[in-house]
Parts: sequence; C-alpha cells; structure tokens
Amino acid sequence: MHHVKIAHKLENMVVFLSSIAPYICIIILKNENVMKAVVKNLTVVAVLLVSAMGLANGTAADFGKKVTAKNEVEKRLINIELDPVFVKKGQKVMMNLLNVSQDKVTLKVYDSQDRLVYNESISGKLVVEKAFNFEKAFEDKYTIVVSDKNGTYTETMEVR
Repeated sequence: MHHVKIAHKLENMVVFLSSIAPYICIIILKNENVMKAVVKNLTVVAVLLVSAMGLANGTAADFGKKVTAKNEVEKRLINIELDPVFVKKGQKVMMNLLNVSQDKVTLKVYDSQDRLVYNESISGKLVVEKAFNFEKAFEDKYTIVVSDKNGTYTETMEVR
C-alpha cells in the first residue's frame, strides 16, 4: 500500500517538474551549472518513479524476493496412473486395463498353494481385456495377478 502512495506522489512530482522544466530552462539558460543540476535531478526523479512503480506491483513481503508475475501461466505435466478394473459376476472375473504405453502386460492365475494355473503375456494393445471363467474350476481360492511397467495388481476369487 505504501509503495502505491509513493508511486503516485513521485508520479505527480515528475508530471509537475516536467511541465515547468522548459520554463525553468529558458529562464536560467545562461547558467550551465544550474541547467545540468536540473537535468540531473529530473533523471533521478524519473529513475525513482520507475522503481516505485515496479515495487507497487508486489507486496512488502515480496520486496527483494523472486516472485512469479501474476499474468504468467505455469505449465505442469499430468501423470496419471491407471490400475486395472476387476468386475466379478458369479464365477467369472472380468479385467480391463488401459495400457497407454502399450508395453508388455502379464496375466497370471495362482491357486491357494501358489501353483501357476494360467499365464499369458500381452503387448502392443492399448486396452487389455480378459475374462476369467472359474465355473469349471476346482474348489479353491485363486489369485489373479496383473503386472505391467507401473506395478503389480492382484484380485482374489474363491470357488465353492
């Protein structure tokens, strides 16, 4: 707030001095030293005015600190990690994974004794979809494991 008041006072003083400067110069043209002093003072006042106007755009707490201008836009990249979606319907499990990188995705199914029952690798697909049908499976607890470059995800299915 003080910076704005100072800027207005300095601006008024510069306007006043600039309006009377030609008259002062005409009157005292004969004395070069006085003319040099007037030009020097007008230059100092102009520099002070520009500095005060620059400070008036910020707050007192921002004085001397590097701040971002209010009209600049900061750009940021958004990183989205998508986990697979598992949907259970009866004795079936449907899995969907958005594979933006289209890298290798590994699908595995283990039984309760950690024996590998199913194994498949898929690459080059944007959307990886798989339906696991446990209708004819033995009674057990199965674990579906989906692995891609972002991580490993699991879902369990109990057949009774």
